Amino acid sequence: MAYKVTVDAGHGGFDNGASYNGRKEKDDTLRLALLVGQILAENGIDVNYTRTTDRYQSPSRKAEIGNENNSDLFVSIHRNAAYEPNAYHGVQTLIYDRGGIKEELANNINKELENVGYQNLGVEERRNLAVLRQTNMPAVLVEAGFIDSDIDNKLFDEKFYETANAIARGIIRTVMNQQT
Repeated sequence: MAYKVTVDAGHGGFDNGASYNGRKEKDDTLRLALLVGQILAENGIDVNYTRTTDRYQSPSRKAEIGNENNSDLFVSIHRNAAYEPNAYHGVQTLIYDRGGIKEELANNINKELENVGYQNLGVEERRNLAVLRQTNMPAVLVEAGFIDSDIDNKLFDEKFYETANAIARGIIRTVMNQQT
């Protein structure tokens, strides 16, 4: 059975997301989402994107896109931010609630990103996020490091391919577990 994954690049258009020293979350997430999707496609997974250019869509619209594509999984990619620069660093993945494939997917992605060198801040429930609440399929929101952390930005820039590959490997590992 072929798996279909919707990859969402967080923010876009007029919505920059978090920013730090001229760096915009919407730009980092688009670059990362496109590479994650490319790696998934190269591994036989059917990929859809919520956006492939710098344009705005509401979080509800992003969830609708995943639903319209009848995706098996929805992966939203973001960068975290703290109340002040360099207060925190690490990766975290958000899910609507505990259990099932979504929690397995979140843990797999975090473990793979930890192998790249990011601190693993774990999996957290967030019931107020439209992309987690309004999708018909298991969904996760990956916080790929803190955009206001010099440590995470160095990893993100110097190990960009490895970061994308880690997210893709976490997805692939989860899909493979579902097929056995």
